[in-house]
Amino acid sequence: MNTTPSAGRTTALIAYAPFVGFMIAFFINKDENQPFATWHIKNMFGLFIMFVVSMIVQAQINVATGDILWLLCVFLWLYCWAMAYLYKEKGIPFLSEKFQQWFTFLN
Repeated sequence: MNTTPSAGRTTALIAYAPFVGFMIAFFINKDENQPFATWHIKNMFGLFIMFVVSMIVQAQINVATGDILWLLCVFLWLYCWAMAYLYKEKGIPFLSEKFQQWFTFLN
């Protein structure tokens, strides 16, 4: 296991690639098993679910509400990507902690 100060950083950044980045990062991290990358993979999986929910709200409930949720998700996605770039396990207040608890199958 690589123990350099930025261990898992590249994999964590890959996790934030649109659409399938978290899946690619998951399979890369299976071999490396970097805790930092695992944290961000779980975080991005939660963000991905939030994106899907915003699109469902937009299509089925209210376009304006869905647009607002989608823009919020984009802002949060950029913020979390920046935290991965800065090598910090910091994300969405409250939700990132829950994502770590809920998505244990991504370990």
